[in-house]
Amino acid sequence: MSQITIMSLRHSAFYSPLLMTMAGGFLQGEGLEPSYRQESPGDIVVDNIRNGSCDLAQSSVATSFAALQRGELPDIVHFAQINARDGFFIAAREPDESFTWEKLAGRNVLVDHFFQPMAMFRYALHRKGVAYDSLKVVDAGQPGEMLQAFLGGRGDYIHLQGPAPQQLEQDGHAFVVAAVGDAVGPVAFSSLCASRDWLRGEKAKAFMRAYRKSQRYVLEAEAEEIAARQQEYGFFTEIDPRVLANTIRAYQQLGCWQQTPDIPQADYENLLDVFAFCSGEERRYPFNAAIVAPPG
Repeated sequence: MSQITIMSLRHSAFYSPLLMTMAGGFLQGEGLEPSYRQESPGDIVVDNIRNGSCDLAQSSVATSFAALQRGELPDIVHFAQINARDGFFIAAREPDESFTWEKLAGRNVLVDHFFQPMAMFRYALHRKGVAYDSLKVVDAGQPGEMLQAFLGGRGDYIHLQGPAPQQLEQDGHAFVVAAVGDAVGPVAFSSLCASRDWLRGEKAKAFMRAYRKSQRYVLEAEAEEIAARQQEYGFFTEIDPRVLANTIRAYQQLGCWQQTPDIPQADYENLLDVFAFCSGEERRYPFNAAIVAPPG
């Protein structure tokens, strides 16, 4: 077996097409033994890719915008889409089957302030005709800190990736009332990235064979089966199995996952629209500046 090192910016059931390459045995079937870890302070995805200690990572095309804005051609490129929609949910303290986004106005909302989730949240409000400034937006820190703040009584609503809001619902602390992905629509939300050199190698081709199988699997398999295999592998062991299955089912139904790895240009153009709205940046970076075709 050859080792393949994979990193992620975030760890969530949202990234099941990637996670199941490991938990489903698809990488092992291609002769690759995976090593996986999440980015942490001092252990940064781009640094590890550049120094060769990481082969590929879960990230977002939007992470390339800073370099493109400086007129630089990124040395790390995105080659396969993971999610074609935003994967965050809005949860309220009380159930609300008649929820509308207008109900957020004037309320305290704990919002994930990481650059892309925040941009998508603001664009979702825009699409729903709600002014961002009409909300009392709360920055409670990282997702774990947001959870603790909400459980401690802060906020009327909270904005989180699954399975965190679904676990809150299971525990009776909150109720999922909306999906940001429904409001934003198709977009190049998250993708796999690597160095241009690595993508020319045989390991990259073997990874893509495994990834294509995993993509089909997460679309076709029952959510309960996917959840069970992830927990058997050691992912999300702290989450109630029913909650994890419900989260995976929600992502299947939301249309986050697709059958092919290519990043559609239309999804990329929608991503540019999101960031143009949020930052006022009018430049349209070329599609192929930071995106390449999947190897093999």
